[in-house]
Parts: sequence; C-alpha cells; structure tokens
Amino acid sequence: MAEAALHLPHRRWAVPVPWRKPLVLLAVGWTVLIVLFASDWAAMAQQWWDVSTYSHILLIPPIIVWLMRLRWPQLQLLQPMAWWPGLLPLAGALLLWLLGDLAGLNLASQTGAVAMLPALALALLGPRVALGLLFPLAYMAFLVPFGDELIPLLQTITARLTIALTHWSGVDARIEGVFIDTPVGLFEVAEACSGVKFLIAMVALGALVAHVSFRSWRRRALFMGTAVVIPVLANGVRAWGTIYIAQSHGVAFASGFDHVFYGWIFFAVVIALLLAAGWRFFDRPAHDRFIDAAALQADPLLQALTRRPAHAPALLAAALLLALGTAGWSRAAEAVTAPVPAVIDLPRVPGWQRADYTPVIAWYPLAAGANYKLIGRYRDEQGHHVDVFVALYAAQGEGREAGAFGQGALVEHTPWRWLEPAPAVAGGQGEWLQALGVHRRMAVTFYRSGSLLTGSNIRLKLATLQSRLLMQPRATTVLIVSAEEQGGAAAPAIRSFIRSAAPLAGWMDRIASVT
Repeated sequence: MAEAALHLPHRRWAVPVPWRKPLVLLAVGWTVLIVLFASDWAAMAQQWWDVSTYSHILLIPPIIVWLMRLRWPQLQLLQPMAWWPGLLPLAGALLLWLLGDLAGLNLASQTGAVAMLPALALALLGPRVALGLLFPLAYMAFLVPFGDELIPLLQTITARLTIALTHWSGVDARIEGVFIDTPVGLFEVAEACSGVKFLIAMVALGALVAHVSFRSWRRRALFMGTAVVIPVLANGVRAWGTIYIAQSHGVAFASGFDHVFYGWIFFAVVIALLLAAGWRFFDRPAHDRFIDAAALQADPLLQALTRRPAHAPALLAAALLLALGTAGWSRAAEAVTAPVPAVIDLPRVPGWQRADYTPVIAWYPLAAGANYKLIGRYRDEQGHHVDVFVALYAAQGEGREAGAFGQGALVEHTPWRWLEPAPAVAGGQGEWLQALGVHRRMAVTFYRSGSLLTGSNIRLKLATLQSRLLMQPRATTVLIVSAEEQGGAAAPAIRSFIRSAAPLAGWMDRIASVT
C-alpha cells in the first residue's frame, strides 16, 4: 500500500495533493465567471452550434484538454501557488468585456469573457504553472467567433482572383464588384463564398500544428503564413472552377458540383497537401515533454515573483468581487436611456417634396431594437428621387445596436447583395447594392449621437462607449440616404439632397426632437 501511494502522483491523470485545492478553487471560479457572463457564452455557443462558419470551434475544448494532458506529467511536478499580481490580467479582461459590452461590440465583450478564464488560472495557479500551460490557455482565444469582419475583403480578393483565372482559362467575363458576368450567366461571390469559414478554421489548425510539430520559431512562422495564404488562394481556385465548369456543363451542374466536391473534398485535399508539405520539416520529437518542470522551478525570475504566495480563497473572493462589480456597472449603464419623442416624421427639405415610396425592388434597411423606424421618398423639380430611412434609438445595448453586423442598408435574405464600396458623401459611409444582377442602389449611412455626426461605425462605437461608461443618456439616430441607379443619377441625387438638407446634423436632430 505504501508503495502504491508513493507512485500514485505519477499516474497520467492522478491529482497530487498540492494540486487538489487550487484546481477546485479554479473550477469554482471558472463556473462563477461563466454564469456571471452567461449571455456572452450563450451567444458564442449558439454560433458554434448553428453557424457553419464556427462549427470547428466545437473541437477547441477537447483540443485544449488534450494539450493539457500532454503537459500533465511535467505539470504535476510543480506546485500551484496563488499569486496576487494575477488579478491585473483579470482586471484587464473584465475591462475589455465592459468596454465591448457598453460599446455594443460583441467581439470585444466575448474576447473579454474568454480571457477571464486564463487570467484567473494565472492568479490561482501562479506564473510557473501558467507558463507551463501557456499555449493551451492562449489557444482558448479560438473559442471566440471571429472573422465576419473579414468577409467584404475576402469577397473582393476572391472576386479578383476568380476573374484573373477566368480570363487566363480563355472564358470571356466581366467583373463588377463581387459579380462576374460570363456567357452562361451572372455569378456572385457571396458572403458564403468568401472563404472566411475555411480561413479561420485553417488558422486554428495551423496554430495547433505549428505548436505541436515545430520547435523552431522560424518554421512555425513560415507554416502559419502558409496556413493563412493557402486557403485564400484555394478559395479563388474553387470559385474559378465553378465558373469554368458552368461554361460547358451548365450552372445547375456546376452549383451541385461546387457544394459536393469543393464543399467536402477540395478543401480536405488542400489541408492534406499543406500537412504533407510541412511534414518533412517537423522538428519536434514524438515524445517531447513540451515543458521542462525543472527549468521552471529553477528559474530565478519566477522564484522572485513567487516569493510571497497569496491566500487562494481570499484571492478568489477578490477576483469574483471584481467580476461582480464590472457586471453591476454594465447593468446600471444598460438602464440609462434618453428621452425620445412620442412620434417622429421626416422634416421638410428645401427644393424637395415628399413622394410615394415605390421602389423597383423592395428595400427596407434593418435596425433591430430601434424605438422608431420610418422610410420615405423625396423628389426634386428635376425628377431625381432619393429614399430616406431613419432609425431612432433611446439607448444602445444588446439587441439594439446601430451599426452592428447585419444592420443597416444591406439586409440578409432579400434580393439585395453588397456590390462594392461607394464614394463617401459629406462624411457618410457609401456602398453600392445590387439586386437580381441588374438593379443597383447607392446608400450612404450617417450616425448621430450627441454632438457626433459620422459615417464611421467605429467612431459611433467609441461615442456610445463614452456615454454609457459615464452613464449619460444619449439617443442615437441612423440616417440612410439612398437612390436607385438610373443612368448615373444616384450619386448626384444623394449629394444634392444632402446639400439641401444641410446642416445635416440639425436636420437629424429635428427628427429626434433634440434641441
């Protein structure tokens, strides 16, 4: 029995006595943080499960467990120790969550929610153990669903690659934004065809392989760079292949071939080729320890940092109090709303008259959570038409975020598709939309919050953050001025209307009854 007890800590998953209390405290702390910020975790889980772009994230938790298992034989030779300075990274993660939550920036708030977990591990287990677990804890970053912000850029890159390959293969084609017109039909590099799904999955895979299979930082960097470039190039080849096959076998056949072959086989082949190309350069031994417990134990800097261990339960209580205070601040800011009028209407504009809103293709921007939404059409004496959409928010918050992804001029599940950026007008953010391959519409978006008038979503987020952080009630108005393209008249009509409504800030304030 004595001999068995002596060897028990060396079993692969046996928990040595010095580790038991710290791990229990860490489990309690992680559970409380996940429950306290459950809305962010629920939103992320919903994306992992329902959005195919992020379905690979379901594999991240077991990968993290596996990475920790690889280190466990060496980790159990270290002694966990609570460390007061570890509260600083936790405070930083809480601040990031708070700023993201108040600004309505889900990427920031979700990143903060995830970052709290490794930060608390550092505080409760100490810097030695945290260094030993550095990569698994850092790999938690891939739990955050990110990549939607890259879609317009990837659409444009894919379209440019596709048209170049299409011309190279002898097919007569013309490109306009993300639309490619060929003899057999019009093809769109849609959001789903941007390649973002493959890219972010490859980045996660590349980071894992670079860590597990390489020891040389130069080889790791080269492999990661390849893992980023290859999926972008491969997606251009995929789009070109679909167009090329359609020229001889028809659009229906090419579309089915694209979903079956390219969707399930092509990218698997690309991954296999990438791994095969890197295989001969793998330089990490098969039974590498990944960490050296003796070196971590003897490191003089770590010895100096851990000279005064903290009382673990007290540290955990302090950490959870910080988290409760941060969550409480957010809830208090959420309750602050600005007064809004009982009704709103579109003001008069000199030289323009109200007209019936009769678009050729139905267009109604999305402004989820707005207190008021209205749309109308103006006509001038020269016969120019502009469509004006206004949304008024008493406050910004979860589910009522002006400028959030999917909100604004381009609405999913409608005939309208994003075509390309349009020139800015009076500081507004311009974009071209296209429906059914022939109908075009230009839209220019403005945001008004307090004294700010901008077309920048980032500037709006910063203004929202400031007002909510200071708990200042401030309404937000969204204005989208749009016109159907008919003989090049859309842009001149929008510019003329905005000049006539000037100063635009005052015109928008009259809608919101701000004096």
